[in-house]
Amino acid sequence: MKSVLVGIAFFVALHTAAQQPQEAAPIVRRTPQIPTITVESRLVPVAVNVVDEKGVPVPGLTVYDFEVKEDDKPQKIAVFDKESTTPLSIVLAIDGSESVFSDEHLEREAAKKFVRSILRPQDQIDLMQFDDTVRELTPFTNRVESLDDGLGRMTQGDATAMYDAIYLASDSLQQTKSNGGRRVIVMITDGDDTTHHGSYPSSLEEAQRAGAMIYALIIVPIHNDAGRNTGGEHALIQMASDTGGKYFYVEDKRDLAPAFQHVSDDLRTQYTLGYYAPQRGGDSSGFRHIQIQLKDPALRAKYSLRYRNGYYSGKK
Repeated sequence: MKSVLVGIAFFVALHTAAQQPQEAAPIVRRTPQIPTITVESRLVPVAVNVVDEKGVPVPGLTVYDFEVKEDDKPQKIAVFDKESTTPLSIVLAIDGSESVFSDEHLEREAAKKFVRSILRPQDQIDLMQFDDTVRELTPFTNRVESLDDGLGRMTQGDATAMYDAIYLASDSLQQTKSNGGRRVIVMITDGDDTTHHGSYPSSLEEAQRAGAMIYALIIVPIHNDAGRNTGGEHALIQMASDTGGKYFYVEDKRDLAPAFQHVSDDLRTQYTLGYYAPQRGGDSSGFRHIQIQLKDPALRAKYSLRYRNGYYSGKK
C-alpha cells in the first residue's frame, strides 16, 4: 500500500511540474556591425610668386584675389599666408666637382651668408655635397654653427652626380614634418651630370612627390665654352619651372652671393595657398595638375604667377 501511495505522489508531482510555465530563455540582442570609414584629408600647400611686368613682387593681395583648381575643378582655399611666415625646409646641395668647386673661399662664404640671411627660428637647412657620390654633411638643423662646420668639411671630387643629388634631397625633404611648410632645394652646379646613375624623369618625379621647389644657381665656368653642357642647364631650368622654383646664371663666382640673395628674396615674397586634395574613387593615384590664377581679369593682365604645376597623389 505504501509503494502505491509513493507512486501516486511521484505521478502528481511530475504532472504538476509539467503544467508550470517554463522560464523563457534570455534574448540576446546583437548590435549590427557598422563598417568604419576612414577618410584621409591631405593638405596641398602651394607657394605662389606674383610679380609685375618688371619682375617686381606684388604685395598686398588677399585670399579673395586667388582661385585654385585641381585638374580643372575649383577648390576651396583652406590656408592662406601673405607674409611668408610658413616654415622653410631647405636642402642646400653644392656641386663639389672640379669644374665647379674651384674657388672654395668664395663659394663657402656665399653659402654662409645665405644661411645667415634665410634662417629663422621656424626654418631648417640640410647641407649636401655631390660629386662622385652624394654626401650629407649636416642633417637638418637650425644651428648656423653646425652648417658652417659642414661647409668647412667640403672637399673637391671628380664627377657630378646631379640627378642623384636632386633625388636624395627630395627624399630627405619627404622625411621632414613640414605641416604645410615650404620645401626647397637650392642647387649650385654647372648642370653637367657625369655619373649617369640617376635620371631626369626619376629625380623630377621625386621632387614633385616631395612638393619641393628647385632653385638652380647654374655656374658657367667659361661663357659659350664648346664643352658646356647646355642640355643639363636646360634640364635644371625646366625642373625649376615645373616645381615653382627659379634659376639664376652665375658667370663669375663673385656673383654667387647676389644669386643667393635673389633666392632669399624670392622665398620671402611668396604667398602660400593651401587646399585639401579632393577624394576620388577607384585608383586615384597619379599626377594631379594645379591651376592658380587671379580672379580679377585686370590683375591677370598685369601680373604673372609662378607656382608648382602639380603633385603626385598616392604612393609609388
